[in-house]
Amino acid sequence: MQPFQIPQEETCPVPEHFLGQLYRANAHGLDSLIETVPAKTRAMLALYCHRRSHLQSIALAVAATCEERDLEEFGGYAGKVLFEKARKVPEKPHTSHFTERKQISLSRGAIMQVVIDQDLI
Repeated sequence: MQPFQIPQEETCPVPEHFLGQLYRANAHGLDSLIETVPAKTRAMLALYCHRRSHLQSIALAVAATCEERDLEEFGGYAGKVLFEKARKVPEKPHTSHFTERKQISLSRGAIMQVVIDQDLI
């Protein structure tokens, strides 16, 4: 019987304060921050962020600056998928049919006035 092992948290490839800067940066600031990271570290950072749902947008932005071979080296098939996903043209956001449907208004014509007069509403 093998001893029970507690899964260890993956170590972030960049300092935590830098990850915080990436998280708080706007689109233009994010690009300039990403440029300061070496290529191999960028690939590791893209994969690290990709595994965390709240960092998905950062993962895609970082992966878009990576070479496919770097992402594959550190992430295997997941790196290849991330590379393709980062270069895919974003789809138009699908809005709910509730926001697209037309507003309904009640009649203010003669029939409605009869209903109001009779206190049926």
